[in-house]
Amino acid sequence: MLNMLSKMASGQLSRAEALACSGCRHACHVMLYADTKSQLFGKIPIRHIILMQMRFDGLLGFPGGLVNPAEETLEAGLSRELSEELGVALPMSVEDHVVSCHAPASSPSSSRLITHFYVKKMEEEQILPDLKLCSSQSCSLSLPLSLSLSPSLQVLGMVRVPLYTMKGGGGLASFLSHSFIGNARSQLVDSLLRLNLVAPEELHKALVHSVKTHMHTTEDLKAAIALTDARRKRF
Repeated sequence: MLNMLSKMASGQLSRAEALACSGCRHACHVMLYADTKSQLFGKIPIRHIILMQMRFDGLLGFPGGLVNPAEETLEAGLSRELSEELGVALPMSVEDHVVSCHAPASSPSSSRLITHFYVKKMEEEQILPDLKLCSSQSCSLSLPLSLSLSPSLQVLGMVRVPLYTMKGGGGLASFLSHSFIGNARSQLVDSLLRLNLVAPEELHKALVHSVKTHMHTTEDLKAAIALTDARRKRF
């Protein structure tokens, strides 16, 4: 997608340039995904399982965290972070590396922060070792306890990215309308296109619908603010 979303807004660095940056902090994150033939409600193809997480700050992001290249390799640091957050030690390699770039200036604590993004494909049995298929239409896939209840207090829970579209725009469009940390949304969108996990036309429609959702959300928030203002004035 325009070469990693225009090189992540022209902030992309080579691996060597990133590691040579004096005084920079480094953070590594990974998109773990697997193919699946499972269906939601027995009729909606799920197609792929992509794991993200709800962070302690209420934002969606990929598993990972800060790494100190002076003490460990980027891959070793990322593997350590995965062990802490997911309770699963996953070996990472240089081949899994996709892009390094400066964090968006608008991101919290983004000062001189370089993010390294990885993508690792796994087997369905590896990414969800305790996968359970539900016969009831009220559920489809359940995360294993070790992933759904993270051992780290920095993670509120693991979530799967819905790659399907339901009537009314539910699914991928609704997911993309949520709040993401840093450039996580751009990383997700680029990966979906680069790996052919979602057709460009389908993703475009989902993003357009997400913008409309944001407009409705803004109106809801304004109404909530008005409600709290009225309640405050009573006391």
